[in-house]
Amino acid sequence: MISHKQLFLQNNAQTSTSPNFLEIDHAAGIYLFDKNGKSYVDLVSGFAVSNIGHRHPKVIAAIKAQLDKYLHLTVYGEFVQTPMVLFAQKLVALLPDSLNNVYFVNSGTEATEGALKLAKKYTGRSGIVSFYNSYHGSTHGALSVMGNEHFKQDYRPLLPGVRFINFNEAADLALITEDTACVILETIQGEAGIRVPTVNYMLALRKRCTEVGALLILDEIQAAFGRTGTLFAFENYGIIPDILLLAKALGGGMPMGAFIANKEVMGVLKENPILGHITTFGGHPVCCSAGMASLEVILEENLVQEVNKKGELFRTLLIHPLIREIRGKGLMLSIQLDSFEQVEKVSQLCQERGVVIDWFLHCETAMRIAPPLIIKEEEIHQVCAVILESLDLIGTLKN
Repeated sequence: MISHKQLFLQNNAQTSTSPNFLEIDHAAGIYLFDKNGKSYVDLVSGFAVSNIGHRHPKVIAAIKAQLDKYLHLTVYGEFVQTPMVLFAQKLVALLPDSLNNVYFVNSGTEATEGALKLAKKYTGRSGIVSFYNSYHGSTHGALSVMGNEHFKQDYRPLLPGVRFINFNEAADLALITEDTACVILETIQGEAGIRVPTVNYMLALRKRCTEVGALLILDEIQAAFGRTGTLFAFENYGIIPDILLLAKALGGGMPMGAFIANKEVMGVLKENPILGHITTFGGHPVCCSAGMASLEVILEENLVQEVNKKGELFRTLLIHPLIREIRGKGLMLSIQLDSFEQVEKVSQLCQERGVVIDWFLHCETAMRIAPPLIIKEEEIHQVCAVILESLDLIGTLKN
């Protein structure tokens, strides 16, 4: 009989020539379980999605409750759907006053697309400034503002008028001008291998955008919902974006994204022409119910409060001759090694020992550490022991 692995290769489009092939039967908390019952700690949270772990009971209950009411009704923006209304209200209440209007979409890359269109329409400008080694999604507009030519070269022509500057270098801010519609920036660069800007740089960036009338778009698709030790990562820097991008953990495990701005700014999408941005499934009632429940868990269980302490524990425990640096903030960390071969081998050894770890799109020489925020201190000790053991083994193999 043909195996699921064979069917996976035969019928499902592949994103690489070397998929992981781990086949999961079920998941709960920080653990994934294969069909033989072996457990794996998910040390990447499904790539910053499962901040409260897998299948939290409150999220499952919220999904089941909504299933008994209705699923999709109509396109976004027409009917008043309670889960969407209440979720937007909750998000707005937690954000600065100027970020008071939410447009729900289906993913992070769709949030990027909507934000770029919004900035162009509101400012009447076409110039976009992005950053080298940035990542904002894979659709054509998002790809246009990705700061890595290797991933873009086969898909040109892309959006015109995009200029790239260096992350965390104040001198480059002069390239943001009166022709710039927006600057799009990951509050903490994710796929570059977790690069954290300085407070002074972020303050200078905010000031420059304000001076020239460019909208500042902060992409917190990976960094929001407690991962960096604050509910939203921009809170670490004392600035407020003009447009905020959310996705991944936003939906509590369901597919969801959003771009959030001031009501005056967002209002330009509704006229001249009407339906300036549309989506069929954005604000899906089941996704909004799951996202609302997930956010309530983060707040009610005070998960953000322990994030920095847990991040410091990782840093304290992960000391090894092969580790060159640990970068990041909170539970958004990277372990810098010397080569992709080391990273690949350590990842393989960790998975054999029940720990799922991964690397970065633009930085293959570093390993990603982004566990669910609910991970316990004893579990951190356990996974760090596995990582250190795996590093010891590749050190032995190297010699």
